[in-house]
Amino acid sequence: MSAVRFRKIRAIALSCVAAGSLAACTTVAGAGVAPGTPITQAEAQQGAQYHDEFVAEFGGEVSGPQASYVRDVGQGIAVQSGLATTPDAFTVTLLNSSVNNAFAVPGGYVYVTRQLVTLMNNEAELAGVLGHEVGHVAARHSARRQQTAQRNQILGVLGQVLSGVLLGDSALGRLGQEISSTAPQLATLSYSRSQELEADKLGVQYLNSAGYDPRAMAGVLASLAAQNSLDASLDGRNATVPEWASTHPDPASRVQNALQLAGNGTGVTNRDTFLSRIDGLVYGDDPAQGIIEGSTFTHPELRLAFTAPDGFYMMNGTRAVSINGDTGKAQMSGGSFSGSLDAYIRQAFQALGGEGSTLAPQNIERTTINGLPAAYGEARVTSNGSQVDVVVFAYQFPGNQVYHFTALAPAGGIGVFNPMFRSMRQITSSEAAQVVPRRLDVVTAGRGDTVRTLAARMAYPNAQEQRFRVLNGLSSSDQIIPGRQYKIVIRSK
Repeated sequence: MSAVRFRKIRAIALSCVAAGSLAACTTVAGAGVAPGTPITQAEAQQGAQYHDEFVAEFGGEVSGPQASYVRDVGQGIAVQSGLATTPDAFTVTLLNSSVNNAFAVPGGYVYVTRQLVTLMNNEAELAGVLGHEVGHVAARHSARRQQTAQRNQILGVLGQVLSGVLLGDSALGRLGQEISSTAPQLATLSYSRSQELEADKLGVQYLNSAGYDPRAMAGVLASLAAQNSLDASLDGRNATVPEWASTHPDPASRVQNALQLAGNGTGVTNRDTFLSRIDGLVYGDDPAQGIIEGSTFTHPELRLAFTAPDGFYMMNGTRAVSINGDTGKAQMSGGSFSGSLDAYIRQAFQALGGEGSTLAPQNIERTTINGLPAAYGEARVTSNGSQVDVVVFAYQFPGNQVYHFTALAPAGGIGVFNPMFRSMRQITSSEAAQVVPRRLDVVTAGRGDTVRTLAARMAYPNAQEQRFRVLNGLSSSDQIIPGRQYKIVIRSK
């Protein structure tokens, strides 16, 4: 969650899919352009127009030698697409995001998050991911999806299910959309199953033409599937793709297809080069955007912390933190403050309902939470014959900074969030100073090293061996090879 501002990207510009699949981004540029046609002037202009917004939406741009390396690899694979004849026609950006995500847009703009890069194990995998995204652009998938994207209003997934209730086009539906859009894995699905598989095919072709091992595409898809499963296990949730996302093939189902596409092809992986060039990348949350440790979210710059309810898991986004569970959903974000918590809460309700909405709290109560002036409002909304409770709980911090939770749950069940509402507090300067990022550390295995000894160095209190195996693309039976390089995650000093 950004310490600077909370923003929503223009609806016409972006639709990304992550957390379990190579992501995609949809724009309207390229409509009516035949597949294989080089970048048009209109596409280049639109890509440039929205570039800064894309970067801001995903936590900003990583700079330095690691970003330069990703740029060089990305430009090298992108030129294989025929969209341009020179590598410098492509702008490849390494994003400061803790979400596994990548996308490309018409105009030669290619993006990948640092978190997804840390999950990879060689340069060929990086090239394969970026090639997949460029493949979407080369095939003009976004142009073909234009009408569907407009119908869904790009960020509009109203097929959210809460306790069996389908959220419709209502105030509640818009609230569900608002909350879910902060969680990258719940964003609008941009591409169909066939389009994703076509992009995989093009990505493998680009790997072959660039001299990389074409099996790398299957490797990174397998790592994504393993990471999905591990994340779900650690969060205590189901790792399967939800019903409404069934049109988008998950990584596990695409691994075998990618291997078939690769056939008996061979090529370089540049594993050691890759590991040496990404050594030191920030892993997981950046403290500048707040960090999640277990069930606690701490933001050292905003000087706040809170704890999610038992059985809920959190995801940190650029604009807000989402809190998700089987019995409700919530998000924590901030907004402009005029000096009145009551007015702030009423404005939050009105914003949830959208333009012309009469959504408002039934009443507003004032209280104090851990020394902070606070207030909350609640409303009960009927949607498709069922009732759902909506709460906005706001806190005034020193300096007239205000942050709030928006929560929804089936009628009568909003109390599940009461412990979280009561947990919000201001942290001390010494607590803030102790929040440091995790980083990737590439180490060489010694003769006496095992999976257990290397995993014990992972900066996590739990699931060290599982995390180590997923991070390094190791199966449950793979063993350490002395003299070989491996990735571990450590605390920055």
